[in-house]
Amino acid sequence: MKKIALLLLLILCFSSCKSKKRIVTKKTRTSQTHDKRNTIPTASSKDIQNIIDYARSFTGTRYKYGGTTKRGMDCSGLVVTAFGKENILLPRTTSELSKQGEWVDVKKVREGDLLFFATKKNSRKVNHVGIVTATRPGYVEFIHSTSSRGVITSKLSERYWYLAYVQARRVM
Repeated sequence: MKKIALLLLLILCFSSCKSKKRIVTKKTRTSQTHDKRNTIPTASSKDIQNIIDYARSFTGTRYKYGGTTKRGMDCSGLVVTAFGKENILLPRTTSELSKQGEWVDVKKVREGDLLFFATKKNSRKVNHVGIVTATRPGYVEFIHSTSSRGVITSKLSERYWYLAYVQARRVM
């Protein structure tokens, strides 16, 4: 009888230990929202330029893990903040961003696409993201937030970024 009571107690404890993940977001306008079904909202070239211009307004902002303001910005915070300005809601983490939209060949990227990088030694796990700001054949420029220099614009042809590059994705 004691064993049965102990077993029931353990089952009760383990079944009540479930954690529930609750996400609450506040949406003011939902004209262009990005849902979890991986659909791509349409955006005009004006929207794309607005996103890039807003991201550029953070140039020089220092790096701050989890930051999304002029006081400090991390790489995914820059992306989410810039796209959010045009009411395009994206996931907050780089790993979740890397699953959004559709894969794009690096030779076919265009302004507003996202570039993903693996910057940790001996790892191909995505941990960094930037927004493409300019392209032409053989040339890709992107804005991102680095832990060493804050929000800057870099070229994909730079050795460090070229070797760390993993994929490009189009989210709009």
